[in-house]
Amino acid sequence: QVQLVESGGGLVQAGASLSLSCVVSGLSFRHYSVAWFRQIPGKEREFVAAVSRSGGSPNYADSAMGRFTVSRDNTKNTVYLQMNSLKLEDTAVYFCSAKLSPNNVQVSTAYNYWGRGTQGTVSS
Repeated sequence: QVQLVESGGGLVQAGASLSLSCVVSGLSFRHYSVAWFRQIPGKEREFVAAVSRSGGSPNYADSAMGRFTVSRDNTKNTVYLQMNSLKLEDTAVYFCSAKLSPNNVQVSTAYNYWGRGTQGTVSS
């Protein structure tokens, strides 16, 4: 059974940081591209960042560029999202996802597996 379990969400003030983790089990992690998406109630799920199977070639949404860092540790089956300089508009539920194909990393429907999400809330 494939499982993706996110952790690290919480409540922080604007300008602070959050470190998210996602542990993946039930699949050959090193063969999968992984990504982070986020969603606000009433809105579509939005791409945040993705990392290739080897850990190289990170891909970021414009909103995340320069503030967020995505990485992975294939020895721990874990993908990370370091979020710095957080803004009020970063408040969302953050999901990790995985897929075999290295293409279309920003497209949510291309992903086969999803976690349940972790809430990140930024206050003023």
